[in-house]
Amino acid sequence: MAEQSRIWRVFQVSSGNFLEMYDFMVFGYYAKAIGNAFFPSGSEFATLMATFMTFGAGFLMRPLGAIILGAYMDHHGRRKGLILTLGLMAIGTLTIALVPGFETVGLFAPLIVVSGRLLQGLSAGVELGGVSVYLSEIATPGRKGFYVSWQSASQQVAVMFAALLGVILSSYLPPDQMFAWGWRVPLIIGCVIIPFIFLLRRTLRETEEFQARKRHLRSSEVLASVAANWRVVLIGTFMVTISNAAFYMITAYTPTFGNSVLKLTSLDSLTVTLCVGLSNFIFVPLGGILSDKLGRKPVLIGSAGLILVSAYPAMAWLITTPSFDHLLLVELWLSVLYSAYNGGMIVYVTEIMPAEVRTAGFSLAYSLSQTVFGGFTPAISTYLIHATGDKAAPGAWLSFAAACAITAVLVNWRREWSARHRLPAAGRTV
Repeated sequence: MAEQSRIWRVFQVSSGNFLEMYDFMVFGYYAKAIGNAFFPSGSEFATLMATFMTFGAGFLMRPLGAIILGAYMDHHGRRKGLILTLGLMAIGTLTIALVPGFETVGLFAPLIVVSGRLLQGLSAGVELGGVSVYLSEIATPGRKGFYVSWQSASQQVAVMFAALLGVILSSYLPPDQMFAWGWRVPLIIGCVIIPFIFLLRRTLRETEEFQARKRHLRSSEVLASVAANWRVVLIGTFMVTISNAAFYMITAYTPTFGNSVLKLTSLDSLTVTLCVGLSNFIFVPLGGILSDKLGRKPVLIGSAGLILVSAYPAMAWLITTPSFDHLLLVELWLSVLYSAYNGGMIVYVTEIMPAEVRTAGFSLAYSLSQTVFGGFTPAISTYLIHATGDKAAPGAWLSFAAACAITAVLVNWRREWSARHRLPAAGRTV
């Protein structure tokens, strides 16, 4: 019965995470159509860059949301904080879904869209961290990696759901209608889902670990403690780099890369994205289980190392022989490596954060990484291809992110080793 209760709580808490990622994915999938509606120009590159910069702008607010809402959650509780973030997320979603295009309201259109993205980013800054911490605090002994992995698994459901809607719409609507108004349908469906997720979140129980704490730091104390632990936050930030870069590369950027660079059809690109979402959903929990069995560090270093050495060669091969089958093969390879890394990384970052500032510290680390390596990965990839003329350049970006992650894992390994070897000396009687 207790295990059934935990399963239900996993579903409750992950539902909001689904909505957050669903909204972000829809924006990425329909970047060309959204750019045409809100950022029209004579240059396809300029329109696409404006759209992806708006996509990335939401991530600029994530560190602020992590600090403010993370401190709120560490003081007032996981449940109250997760309900608050869902409310902010809902407002941002409604704003983007319902605003008229540039031709109707002029400059107000892009301004409103950017405002909606910023509000989504503010709430998302702590949504992922709050969910991860909640799952880590209700996990059974020895299964923490598996439990926390469902935070990311719920995001993969969002990837699949958004991609499946895209496949269905692309099958039934001609390209001109899809480009003109069909892209709004997934956003409106996201708005319809909001009341159901609110009902789930309202009945969410607080974690026993949080309730058992005798004293909860005030928000100012949480912020002071996060600042005092800046080294751990920085290490966590760089650990997350390859997870964010790879995820947004193989999900949000794939439809645009398939259409604009490989010249595949929208249906082909969205089908690949759907398969990637399914692969992530299967392999992320397995990555969590693997980290429970083998340890966090071997899984993280092994999977990030394989991305480091294989990302660019795989992309270069894809560019020379572009096809649906080759795109699917490369994306699934990256998906498996991303999933293995992500399954161990998320729980590891929650573990290295001090308990009293776990939500704020984790959320800040994740948000800082997402600001550059996550949200701006589509924009950076587009720019690198344009600036270098190398269509495989996004692979080099993934290799760079992997190198940052491996370095962070090794630095933290050394930090933990030094801390263990200082303890006996500190406790020795002179």
